[in-house]
Amino acid sequence: MAEQFDVTIIGSGPGGYVAAIRAGQLGLKVAIIEKEKGARLGGTCGLRGCIPTKALLMAAHLYQQAGHFSDYGIKVDNLGFDWTQVQKRKGDIVAKNASGVSYLMKKNKITVFNGFGKISGKGKVEIALEGGKSETIDTKNIIIATGSVVKPFPGFETDGKQVVNSDQILELDRVPKSMIVMGSGAVGVEFASVYARFGCETTVIEFMPRIVPVEDEEVSKELARSFKKQGIKVETGIKLEKLEKSKKVIKATGKNDKGADVSFEAEMFLVAVGRMPYLENLGLENTKVKVSERGTVEVNEYCETAEPNIFAIGDVIATPWLAHLASKEGIMVVEKLAGKKVEPINMRLVPNCTYCDPEVASVGLTEAKAREEGYDVKVGKFPFSASGKARILGETDGFVKIVSEKKYDEVLGVHIIGPHATELLAEACVAMSLETTADELGRTIHAHPTVSESVMEAAEGVHNLTIHM
Repeated sequence: MAEQFDVTIIGSGPGGYVAAIRAGQLGLKVAIIEKEKGARLGGTCGLRGCIPTKALLMAAHLYQQAGHFSDYGIKVDNLGFDWTQVQKRKGDIVAKNASGVSYLMKKNKITVFNGFGKISGKGKVEIALEGGKSETIDTKNIIIATGSVVKPFPGFETDGKQVVNSDQILELDRVPKSMIVMGSGAVGVEFASVYARFGCETTVIEFMPRIVPVEDEEVSKELARSFKKQGIKVETGIKLEKLEKSKKVIKATGKNDKGADVSFEAEMFLVAVGRMPYLENLGLENTKVKVSERGTVEVNEYCETAEPNIFAIGDVIATPWLAHLASKEGIMVVEKLAGKKVEPINMRLVPNCTYCDPEVASVGLTEAKAREEGYDVKVGKFPFSASGKARILGETDGFVKIVSEKKYDEVLGVHIIGPHATELLAEACVAMSLETTADELGRTIHAHPTVSESVMEAAEGVHNLTIHM
């Protein structure tokens, strides 16, 4: 007789493993299935995304700072870097994170299956194990948490050497002399920040009129300005059409937004233009689960599919593809299964963080979106160039921008570009979840000297009451 579980989760990324832990905490009998060899848990985020990328970004940040140590009166001779050690440290962090997730599985009595999970019928999941063996388990509920994979881009096929994707670039054995980055979303600008700081001549090419196009327009302009100051070339409104490879050079050609021919050359080319849900061979044909034209699983506000007792979370559904959102979706699903009262996630309060240099972070509505939705908008801004702590850090690029509405003074959006932006945003998320006003945020005492004071000053700026500007 097959083993019976209350909930079986297919995929162990930040959506899947977090859902498994919460289900275990609530007393449910849980199975999690992971196809990664060696049962390495953590998914794309832990193994090939968030964690390894940020490890490289930290190394790049420290190397860049070390180049300015003389400004602080610190002498460093023969400054250089050991790329092999940079990669080793990244690998060690990834391994420790993966083993940490495995420990949490044991602690919460979660059964881990290392194999490929496929829904084979009502309440049944077949697991293809290594060595050609298989096992079928019975389960009351199934959560699809299989995440996403790099999306192939026709005409820009990767070879892992000259033309690379976001997975392959993590494993480079050297820093190339020059690189073209196609795409200026989080993946593109983060890798541009890494390799440019290690001395790679970097060009970011974006099809849209501005880089990081999902962010507030002023943030996009500031990041482009900062990139150019750092020596990173930024080209927008460019549609690349073709790649030509020779032994040492990649040539990319296309047209700009005026229809003129353009071309770019570099040693390496990074394709950073998208991912797609991973639903291959999942057995959805054995269910009533519906998949949209975009390839995402259709769900309601509680992540329920058209098939009773089957749920989907994270990158396989049409909500923002962010690790922290996947985790909260997983928690919502299992708490509902355990009989807890849950509320749908407010998608307006999902934070967006990009760990380029300078960092970019936002939550809520952009100024343009707020106006589009009919709000009478008031804006407050405070530049880090006016922050004493930012001067101490030597990181004065960027600003905090607060978008509020005039009638009730409610904060509608917070947009930050600058030092520790991704950490500073947490305050805005808490404040906005409590429906704060700009006046309340501005009156909240912030410690001095900190970069967080800039949030307070921007809030005061909504009413033209900024002190230090």
